[in-house]
Amino acid sequence: MIASVRSACGSFSSLGIQASSRKASVAARIIFRFIALFFVTPSSSLCLQAQTDTLRLSAAEVRHTPAHNGDMVSANSLSGEQLQELRAHSVADALRYFSGVQIKDYGGVGGLKTINVRAMGSQHVGVVLDGVALSQAQNGTIDLGRFSLEELERLTLYNGHHTSLLQPAANFAAASALFIESRRPTFPLSDTRRFYHTRVAVRTGSFGALQTTLRTDVRLAENIAASVGGGYVHSDGNYAFRYRVVGAYDTTGVRRNSDIDALRLEAALCGSSLCDDWRVKAYLYASERGLPGAVVRGRTTSGDRQWDANLFLQAYWRHQIFDNYQTLTTAKMAYDRLRFTNDPIADPATIYVDNIYRTASFYLSSAHRLTLHHFSLAVAGDYRAERMLANLYDFPNPTRHTAYLSVAAETRLSGLRLQGNLLSTLVYDHTSQASSVPRRTELSPFLSISYRCTEHSPLVVRAFAKRIFRMPTLCDLYYTLVGNSALRPERTAQLDIGSTWELFPTGLFRRGEISVDAYYNKVHDKIVAIPGASMFRWTMLNLGSVSVQGVEMCAQSDWQFGNVCLALRATYTYERARDVTDRADAFYGHQIPYIPRHSGSFIAHIDWRDFSVRYSFLYTGKRYDQRANTPENFCPAWYTSDIAISYNYRAFRLTAEVNNIFQQRYELVKGYPLPGRNFFLSLSWGY
Repeated sequence: MIASVRSACGSFSSLGIQASSRKASVAARIIFRFIALFFVTPSSSLCLQAQTDTLRLSAAEVRHTPAHNGDMVSANSLSGEQLQELRAHSVADALRYFSGVQIKDYGGVGGLKTINVRAMGSQHVGVVLDGVALSQAQNGTIDLGRFSLEELERLTLYNGHHTSLLQPAANFAAASALFIESRRPTFPLSDTRRFYHTRVAVRTGSFGALQTTLRTDVRLAENIAASVGGGYVHSDGNYAFRYRVVGAYDTTGVRRNSDIDALRLEAALCGSSLCDDWRVKAYLYASERGLPGAVVRGRTTSGDRQWDANLFLQAYWRHQIFDNYQTLTTAKMAYDRLRFTNDPIADPATIYVDNIYRTASFYLSSAHRLTLHHFSLAVAGDYRAERMLANLYDFPNPTRHTAYLSVAAETRLSGLRLQGNLLSTLVYDHTSQASSVPRRTELSPFLSISYRCTEHSPLVVRAFAKRIFRMPTLCDLYYTLVGNSALRPERTAQLDIGSTWELFPTGLFRRGEISVDAYYNKVHDKIVAIPGASMFRWTMLNLGSVSVQGVEMCAQSDWQFGNVCLALRATYTYERARDVTDRADAFYGHQIPYIPRHSGSFIAHIDWRDFSVRYSFLYTGKRYDQRANTPENFCPAWYTSDIAISYNYRAFRLTAEVNNIFQQRYELVKGYPLPGRNFFLSLSWGY
């Protein structure tokens, strides 16, 4: 029973639905018509100033202008081409190569994958897809394993938040922000006869894996294009793993109940002209997967199954009314359904569970920016409504209303850039019982400064300070037998100082960059789950305080040796994340669970004529899986090496890859072993 309770509250959350009431259906139809009317009504075009970070479609041609992403805050970024060369399975796999990032992978191709940035916890990471924030009302955790890299233009992780003034207020409401940018249709201006592109890719290999993607871009007009695509993923997920208990036995088992079947469908319509940029996107994801469970005390079986259905429609519209005045409007409607079952026949250690959750959400944002010479001022207001239903006994069916209001300002004087904002957040919950939390209002300030001697100076020095808070999730507050409506929000203080040095081309050297950041984070009132007198009842409490000090370094360079191109990228992170809750505790000052002191990555990519070779290396130092850093809680260091070779022939690309070459047996989460050596072969065709 406790396994199912913790699953619904956190790692293995199960989402599902109860039938909607007639009033809710009528309200949904009214909202949908409002959004459709607002965004389909013809409007004047949107102008984009060169200094802003945008993807522009001019006559269906995409241009990306990053404009010094790392000037104000530290940022890790990978372009679409780099993501393809990594041959990663998902967004979560690619993020492992960013500094300061830990991935929690609960095993198997279908296992839940979450991101932890600078030891803050996955709930402190905001995920933004094409300018619109993703939300998960149930447990606040976005499963990054379900986002394919095939459709992405760029993946960028900002510590603090994206420093563009013109963005929704909700984008400021996280300790770090992951921006996922989808590909936009690209058509050469010189080829007016070409009105469509098609790309097909197939990937197969170990664990019975089959991954297919199909995408078609169509030019509808000179500055309007559409794209339709999708993908299917299948894997039986069965792989061998080593199971060892010191002083007892050392054996090999096979990971079971790790299969997945997932279907993804996407459609987008976008356009741009001299004065506007807009995009409407529809997304559907449906999957069935096994949750393999932890390997503990000789238990290697699991009867957990999960069915997901995620559907959303979102719109983004950027408009410039005057030369110095811009607006941004975003809207989103989403529906999530998740069913979680546990079959005692497959796992006799558990009881029968069949939980169904349904979440519906609506989001609307309006942002405005005014620029006067060297000074800019922006305001943004957002509203989000979320309702969750479940088939659990005595479930309160909570509804959460959240309003954000932000005021931001920026000034530039020579090479000095100063920016600050103040975010006000109002949260109001309503339930069918008397367990609602009181209305809560919070203020979150942010201040950053950077200095670059001249516009083309290679060195930029930056620093920022930010305070933010995280509301307890709906499961933390209201889950039956577990929730605690008296929980306080987690409050976080962030400090960062760093610099970036851009290296100029010379001789064989084509491009390079070195960045270093030192940071300090402090988390107060950390929310934790404490077992009670019965294993059927857990309690959510504010217990923890965590102090984090760390240093991140990233270096990358490009070289040209005749017709051979070499690209190198290396990252290193030192992180001391200590539990400072109570000096009387025996583990006071110990490293918090799953955070290594040392971690790093290295990528080398070589292009020669029609061939390319990529080698990647990941290292994670020793860790502990509990608050007490004792030998029995020790998790050893691990490393993996991957290699891939590709060959291009006209419109075809063939890739062979070997992952975990040296057969490392390792775990990101204790009890959840990950695959050893594995092989994949992929073929793609584009026209």
